[in-house]
Amino acid sequence: MSALLEVEGVSKSFGGLRALSLCSLSVQRGSIAGLIGPNGSGKTTLFNVVTGYVRPDAGSVTFDEKSITGARPDEVFALGLGRTFQLTRIFARLTVLENMLVATQRNEGWLRSIMRAAASPAEQRRAMELLDFVGLARLSATKAGTLSYGQRKLLELAYVLVADPAVILLDEPAGGVNPTLINEIRERIVALNREGKTFLVVEHNMEFVMGLCHQVTVMHQGSAIVSGTPDVVRADPRVLDAYLGGGEEEDRDDVAVG
Repeated sequence: MSALLEVEGVSKSFGGLRALSLCSLSVQRGSIAGLIGPNGSGKTTLFNVVTGYVRPDAGSVTFDEKSITGARPDEVFALGLGRTFQLTRIFARLTVLENMLVATQRNEGWLRSIMRAAASPAEQRRAMELLDFVGLARLSATKAGTLSYGQRKLLELAYVLVADPAVILLDEPAGGVNPTLINEIRERIVALNREGKTFLVVEHNMEFVMGLCHQVTVMHQGSAIVSGTPDVVRADPRVLDAYLGGGEEEDRDDVAVG
C-alpha cells in the first residue's frame, strides 16, 4: 500500500508551550491507522494541523501527493479529508434528518443551508441511506439534542460521509460511549474500510484501537515515538514508559483546542 496521508517533521508551539516537535506520521491508503498517547502528547494538535485548524510552525502535510500544509479547513475538506471532533458538532435543535440535510447542502454556506426550506428528493434519499447505514434511520424525526452521546457520534460519522471523503479522521470515536454503541461504531468503521475508506483514529480506549487498527502510532511529548502493528506497539518498552513515566502536568491538546 502507498501512503495517502503523510506528516513530516511538523512542529507547533503555543507561546512557550511546545505542542508538536518534529512529528512525523504516515497513513497507508486503505488502512485503519491509530494514533494514541497520554493526555497532552499532542494528538489533537496534530489532527488540527492536518485538517487546517492550526497552522504549523515547521514541517509539511501531504495528502495524495499534494501539499496541504497551511491549507484552510474548507480546502482540506474539499480535497477529501473528513473529520469528526472529540466533542460532537451537531445542531441540537434540528432533527437528525435535518442535520443530515444541512450536510448535503453545506456547499451553499452554513446559514443558507440551514434556512433553506426543502431538500431535493435525491438529497433526502442520500441522507436516509447514510442514517440507515449508521443505524439511526428510525430516529430521523428526533431532535438531535436528545440523542445519547454514542448516537451523536454515529450521526457525526454519517454527517461526514455525505461528502464521500477518501480519508476520515476520527477524534475519540469511542470516548464516553457505552459498550453496545462502541461495537456499532467499530462495525461501521470496518465496513467502510472494506469499501476502500482510509481512517486515522485518535482514541484513548486501547482495546478499541488495538482490535481495530492495522497500524498504531504512539505520541509522547509532541513527537511520534513508535509506529507499527498493534503487536509491535504493545511490545515496545517506550510505550509503557510514555504512559507510566511521562509525568506531564499540562494537557497540550486542551491548550491547542482552546
